[in-house]
Amino acid sequence: MPLIKKRYGKGRVRVMRIHRDGDRHEVSQLNIKAMLEGDFARTYTNADNSNTVSTDTIKNVVNVVARENTGLSPEEFCQVLAQKYFNTYPQVSSVSITSHETRWNRLSFGGKPHPHSFVLDGNGKPTVELTAVRGGPLTLASGVDGFAFMKSTQSGWENYVKDRYTTLAETHDRICATSMVASWKWSGKPASYPATNAKILDTLLEVFSTTYSWSVQDSLYRMGEAALAAVPEISEISMACPNMHFIPMNLSAFGLDNNNQVFLPTDEPHGQIECTVGRG
Repeated sequence: MPLIKKRYGKGRVRVMRIHRDGDRHEVSQLNIKAMLEGDFARTYTNADNSNTVSTDTIKNVVNVVARENTGLSPEEFCQVLAQKYFNTYPQVSSVSITSHETRWNRLSFGGKPHPHSFVLDGNGKPTVELTAVRGGPLTLASGVDGFAFMKSTQSGWENYVKDRYTTLAETHDRICATSMVASWKWSGKPASYPATNAKILDTLLEVFSTTYSWSVQDSLYRMGEAALAAVPEISEISMACPNMHFIPMNLSAFGLDNNNQVFLPTDEPHGQIECTVGRG
């Protein structure tokens, strides 16, 4: 029987690149599918793998090219990646690469772009919850679901409980990112609900972005304090923040360092940090 078509590769290779230009960071999160065609027929027909590159190696090449090219656009990155496969494996006759980008937009405060803080493009779903009893009080809360934000530095996790089950290493410099569910209870009517909701989110983001985070717990409490101080019409604010993890890739096997520049994005399993801050 003839082998009519053949190709193989690696899908869902997720990679986050951080390009550091002094204090200013550029971030690029990609989901790559890399498929190869070439002289691989005997793997299918003769159980002969001697000419075939492992799919795990195909994934490793993505990470190596990411480390060597932190500042390239996705279009340029895909071109360099394809050429890397051609240069490394003469048995490859064609390469097909698909890239999907998760876009992070730079935050600005006071009209000044922030060097290392971002929000997810097309971000979050505004929410409202109302409870009313005939002849009784009405309770109203506003909020947002799935509001993602990130900073590429100025976050750490140190001095926590360590025992024989602990494997996580301390760090004073990590990506801190979350997809937040938050709600705030109204105790008075603001001049404008939309404008005040926007002010609350702006306040939360500014505290998160412009101060060092000793933990997500530390940031959330201070963010809640600031929101209550900024908006007297709310009585409390609740925030639930699942971590969006970015795991530094170990590239030492390829003779490359990784100074917090190339990461594996993952959200399973994730830390889940929750708190409610109210008025005393």
